[in-house]
Amino acid sequence: MKLEIKQRLTALRTEMKKQGIDAWYISGTDPHSSEYLPKRWETREYIAGFTGSYGVVAVTLDKAALWTDSRYFLQATEELEGTGIDMMKMRVPDAVSPDTWLSQNLPAGSKVGLDAQSLTVNAFKSLQKGFLKKDIELVETPDLLEAVWEDRPAVPNDKVFELELKYSGVGRPEKQQKIAGELANFGADIHVVSMLDELAWLYNLRGSDVPYNPVFTAFAVVGKDENLLFVDPGKVDSELQSKLEADGVELKDYSTFYDYLAEIKGKTVFVDPSTLNYAAYNVLANNNETVEGTSLVAIQKALKNETELEGFRSAMKKDGVALVESIYWLKDVIGKQTVTDYEFGEKLAEFRAKQDGFKGESFHPIVGYKSRGAIVHLHVFADDAQPLEADGVVLFDSGGQYIDGTTDVTRTVALGAVSDQFKTDFTLTLKGMIGLTQAKFPYGVKGCHLDILARQALWENGMNYGHGTGHGVGHFLNVHEGPMAIRLEYNENLMLPGQVLSNEPAFYREGLYGLRTENMMVCVERETTEFGRFLGFDTLTLCPIDTSLIKVDLLTDKERKWLNDYHRWVNDELKPLLEEKYHAFLDEQTQAI
Repeated sequence: MKLEIKQRLTALRTEMKKQGIDAWYISGTDPHSSEYLPKRWETREYIAGFTGSYGVVAVTLDKAALWTDSRYFLQATEELEGTGIDMMKMRVPDAVSPDTWLSQNLPAGSKVGLDAQSLTVNAFKSLQKGFLKKDIELVETPDLLEAVWEDRPAVPNDKVFELELKYSGVGRPEKQQKIAGELANFGADIHVVSMLDELAWLYNLRGSDVPYNPVFTAFAVVGKDENLLFVDPGKVDSELQSKLEADGVELKDYSTFYDYLAEIKGKTVFVDPSTLNYAAYNVLANNNETVEGTSLVAIQKALKNETELEGFRSAMKKDGVALVESIYWLKDVIGKQTVTDYEFGEKLAEFRAKQDGFKGESFHPIVGYKSRGAIVHLHVFADDAQPLEADGVVLFDSGGQYIDGTTDVTRTVALGAVSDQFKTDFTLTLKGMIGLTQAKFPYGVKGCHLDILARQALWENGMNYGHGTGHGVGHFLNVHEGPMAIRLEYNENLMLPGQVLSNEPAFYREGLYGLRTENMMVCVERETTEFGRFLGFDTLTLCPIDTSLIKVDLLTDKERKWLNDYHRWVNDELKPLLEEKYHAFLDEQTQAI
């Protein structure tokens, strides 16, 4: 593989010379700003061999580098070794940005090329701004990998299917009217929608174009009088097409999207520069006024309606049953038969698959045993599996896609003896998860204001973790969704009732272990006082937390009460759904401390 990567880089540099450019920038995404990608757009993995879900690559005529964040520092270092590609850190103090690195490695007057269809407006402008000071020109090129990548996969053409109203809760016409009303507030005529999960939500459709994400490849233009869905005609059967047309949706061929944009003139167009690709934006900006802001569809999608929230609660019960069965199975066989980390990941999916409405995993399971637990987004496959033993802990982060909801849960479970230090680390991290769960805050608060609640106990002990604390979760959609987030970095989007988020503080000691406890929660109204509206979070996830890893004396009375109440709730909800052979085990796992 390392040799293949070097050969691909050589071939890419040949294409760069043909284009007269000195470097080529690979955004690592697709024309839809996707995190998880259709095979066709797995450009980062193709050129660098890096399998993580986040990162960008820059290639000059004699050097190459890949940037990623702290989730993948260890993984990227291992995967890039011997390829001739340097690993660069992002989202940490003193990080060298791609534009700075390119400026340092290119002489003045150089040209940096990129495929503008696979780069957001914000990313393009940020690069351009960085290069202006250095007299480096940013130029649009074709997708150079077309000439390099033999047997490159085509745009997926899997069939689209309808998510029934009993699961979605709101029909397509109502969603269009809501977006049209929001557009009017901005004085805009139309909204260009490019994110695949936003399209799936807007049209109550789902697909299978991307592993783990039930989405389909498309674009849309929506407004008061426009509702155009650009999709490969072969993806929509005649019955579904009739239903869409009856709801006022006009279908157009995916391949005609950019030509259609070029015909729009004299309109005010609402665009999200953090997700719309620069090629689409550039075509529109030439002939129209643009209004920029967070995607109106993304904001509405994040506010789950009552039907969707009921679906989440149903999915959590099914997921909880599968998780208890999985943990029981693991503890029963450990030390008696050989089980690898990979096999346990497979077992999690096997137990979930027994549940009604299961549609697949929501992401590749992360199973980190002992020192591999410190690799934040570890991908274990059969050929690099390691045995689990009756010693230490295993961290497993996994999730399911159900027709009525999406799940994402992490537990750290003891398989044998652990150190006193581990128990301290585990408890301090758990305090953060509980602290964020119990947050009560005024309307207007953003995720960055809440992040300290998850980190406070760690910070007080000179400890920290490098990734975010909470991300949005879609409803039978992407396990990572915006626009809000709970992390240190500023995000202008408010915490609002109906948003479903993860809560996953963690701690990692490189070379020793990693630990993380993750629940999902929904933002809810708490009370209105003379000082305003106050919001909070209700927990959705139903799964025991391993109390054998806790130093109880480090918990406050309030934290202990929360944990005991949580475990009582888990027991009450799951026991009636579990076979009798699991009842004693569940009682033990949820015993008060």
